[in-house]
Amino acid sequence: MTTHAERYPSPSRDDIMRNFKERRNWGRWGNDDAVGAINLVTVEKRLAALSSVQSGRTVSLSRPYPKDPSATNPTPAQHFMRTFDRGDAGDGAVVDYYGFVYHGHTFTHVDALCHIWDQDGIWQGRDPQEAIDSASGATFADVTAWNSGIFTRAVLLDVPRFRGEPYVTFDQPVMGAELADIADSQGVTVEPGDALLVYSGREAYQAEHPNDFFGQPPSPGLHASCSIYIRDHDVALLGWDMMDQRPSEYGLAWPVHGVIYSFGVVLLDNALLQPLADACAEEGRYEMLLCVLPLNIQGGTGSPVNPIAIF
Repeated sequence: MTTHAERYPSPSRDDIMRNFKERRNWGRWGNDDAVGAINLVTVEKRLAALSSVQSGRTVSLSRPYPKDPSATNPTPAQHFMRTFDRGDAGDGAVVDYYGFVYHGHTFTHVDALCHIWDQDGIWQGRDPQEAIDSASGATFADVTAWNSGIFTRAVLLDVPRFRGEPYVTFDQPVMGAELADIADSQGVTVEPGDALLVYSGREAYQAEHPNDFFGQPPSPGLHASCSIYIRDHDVALLGWDMMDQRPSEYGLAWPVHGVIYSFGVVLLDNALLQPLADACAEEGRYEMLLCVLPLNIQGGTGSPVNPIAIF
């Protein structure tokens, strides 16, 4: 059988740039919209996702927030404790402080639509110099746009299972056409408003490359052609364990991350997807309800999250 990858060769740089620039969602939901592709998650979409729950099994997609510095964790989480003891009474309490730089390749988080930009601006073409204040935060398209939470149907595409290999390598990135082949092989369709979860085998990769600072070039992950697949299917959220393949053969700073400012897609970075892939194989299904609840941080460029998948 002819595969999508055989039918559709790797796109040229011009193809990628046309996808990012000529197929933008700017103005699609109004010129002042800061919600982006989550607009595709309608009430009907949420209700359908809720009604698809069958077994009630839940799986967390969050990595632990590591506190120990290492070569692979250059910005560890801070965690300080303080106890209160009333002495002879025997009662007391403890409080704590958390601090972390969650953007990067360590912590599970979502990227707000103000997070990155190209020469044409952030989401909706706004000037980052005007929309972002280093003192007070983002004034447009910050993470509070999703303060009601994100609840939608999710589809997991298991790249290692499809390839029969433990993990994705830099020399063989995940291609856009390959995503279509994987969906066909799993008997699922990716529909408008869906969360697309792409499992690339990060745990197995890091087990064999323990000293690699994951995310530094050359870094395995998704090829820029995946941005075309994402736009073609009107994906609302992309969750991944590996991220953009870097460096990009096209010389792009944001080979796939560009779906943020061009299409308004939410990115769920550093998702822990191996347990979900295992659960999908056990459940015999690759679609589920996904719940993502960002913190309600005014001016925030994103938020740490503990996403939950429900079968």
